[in-house]
Amino acid sequence: MSITLGGVAAAPELPDVLPPRRARGRVMRFVVQHPTIVAGGLLLGVMVFIAIFAPWLGTRDPEAISPIYRLRPPQAAYWFGTDMLGRDIYSRVIYGSRVSLGVGFSVAILASGIGMAIGVVSGFVRWLDMALMRIMDGLMSIPGILLAIALMALTRGSVYNVVVAITIPQVPQVARLVRGVVLTLREQPFVEAAVASGTRLPKILIKHIVPNTMAALSVQATYICASAMVIEAILSFIGAGTPPTIPSWGNIMAEGRALWQIKPYIVFFPAVFLSITVLAVNLLGDGLRDALDPRLAKRL
Repeated sequence: MSITLGGVAAAPELPDVLPPRRARGRVMRFVVQHPTIVAGGLLLGVMVFIAIFAPWLGTRDPEAISPIYRLRPPQAAYWFGTDMLGRDIYSRVIYGSRVSLGVGFSVAILASGIGMAIGVVSGFVRWLDMALMRIMDGLMSIPGILLAIALMALTRGSVYNVVVAITIPQVPQVARLVRGVVLTLREQPFVEAAVASGTRLPKILIKHIVPNTMAALSVQATYICASAMVIEAILSFIGAGTPPTIPSWGNIMAEGRALWQIKPYIVFFPAVFLSITVLAVNLLGDGLRDALDPRLAKRL
């Protein structure tokens, strides 16, 4: 409906909300153009939903011991069976998703934040570059899993110590990636113009450098998240990760390895959940890489 102001008809106001047909069209185009992001996001969303609403998904106390019901195969009362102490494997696997996802997300956030800070400073402040990168090279010379095992051997088993032990080996990879991006950015005209105009270094880093590293950093963070979940399972499997009292996928598989040949379901179900979660994160990372990399994008 038009409104007349001083004899001149004003343009009608546009609705704030897109018509449903246009909104659906945009959603469908996104699904068609980025199927890996959609598939990975949906799978990861399901796993996050399971972790958050674990108490309301037909679970029991994951630590409740019932020796009379030990080593029961999957059945109506115990969907995934029971372990050698009579604990419900279904409940332990569902609650174990909290540990794996918590470790994966925590390591991804911490490693990305610390690595980004080191990479930005190293790439833009030349007199610090040599010292910081030699430290990162020293950390990268040690395999991540061995460094994590060594760090856990110096501390007691806990989720927080596992997060720290996995984060430290992941920081150099992020720092190296961000440094390479910053070395390219600092030669760009908009950065040189900011320096020439007298803009202070902290403002240049925050306003011009850091935002332009987010694309590469977000992709790397997904791979760090998946790697952290696998390393956490390995540490728990060999007894160097979370305490046995905490239900995690690695602990469940470690407890069932002695009975693998006769009771394979004890190892099978946590392994399937771990594989699906890692697959979801990797799909999301591949989709983000394809969407954010202009050389791989289908259209500019």
